[in-house]
Amino acid sequence: MTQGNGSSLRLAFAGTPPFAAEILAALAARHRVAAVYCQPPRPTGRGRKVEKSAVQRLAEQMQIEIRSPTTLRGEADTLRRDSLDALIVAAYGLILPKAILSIPTFGCINVHASLLPRWRGAAPVERAIMAGDTETGISIMQMDAGLDTGPILHRASTAITERDTGDSLTERLAKAGAIALLDCLDRLPTITPLPQSIEGVTYAAKLAPDESIIDWSAPARSIALKIRALSSRQPAFSRVGAERVRWLFADVAATQTTAAPGTILAVGSSGIVIASGAGAVRITRLALSRGSGKPMEVAAFCNGHRGMLEAGQILATP
Repeated sequence: MTQGNGSSLRLAFAGTPPFAAEILAALAARHRVAAVYCQPPRPTGRGRKVEKSAVQRLAEQMQIEIRSPTTLRGEADTLRRDSLDALIVAAYGLILPKAILSIPTFGCINVHASLLPRWRGAAPVERAIMAGDTETGISIMQMDAGLDTGPILHRASTAITERDTGDSLTERLAKAGAIALLDCLDRLPTITPLPQSIEGVTYAAKLAPDESIIDWSAPARSIALKIRALSSRQPAFSRVGAERVRWLFADVAATQTTAAPGTILAVGSSGIVIASGAGAVRITRLALSRGSGKPMEVAAFCNGHRGMLEAGQILATP
């Protein structure tokens, strides 16, 4: 069995989405990954086609053993036989039983996409954007029995800009997480874990499907932040007749208006301007539920779908 200071560790990895795959790729290039845990293939998208997760696809390419149990309650003996230095967890999606946490030499280490204790839980990236946070980051955490409550081994921060979406911020945090994790593993035997502050605790609740429905009576900034936050995992949308229009990027328009919330004020190549409960929102990227459903800039939408959205039209508010 090996220890840090730049030498190779024997690890297992648990993660599922692209965020985790980025970290697994970096980890496997430096250390020995004995096995990968990920969620089993599930139906996804409009066609409900069963697809493997990003982590499973990568593990297959790397010829790493893949384990996809629906629960980890029966995995203790298997993990003991693995003789691990550590189990690395990143956006896995399953709770680790308490009995597993102390099996590896250095325990279980989580790569969490927030500056803990802010945004503990399932959707830290989206909640940070929706809240209007100007900073977030990565926390490398020693896992305990609580929900993202363990002591911190390492942190790295990044700004949240007005151009960030759920996609762009997740990609940046994945890269930062990989760098921070490798640095942490190199120094693992010498790091003193720091308990999390009892102040500033917030929870990033799992995204609910109805959160994607835009309520145009909300303030413009709140709507724009929601649209940018949800752009990838479950895009915000409005119904236009039988069509579901997915809003993918928005900002606050300079337009002053007294029009009813949901009223389309302007449609042009520079954006679709829609009245809200306070101010107006400018949409610059969207997708339709028909055809390929690919994202398009508003200029392309105006050329290909003239008349679908017009000034004076009022979008439904739930």
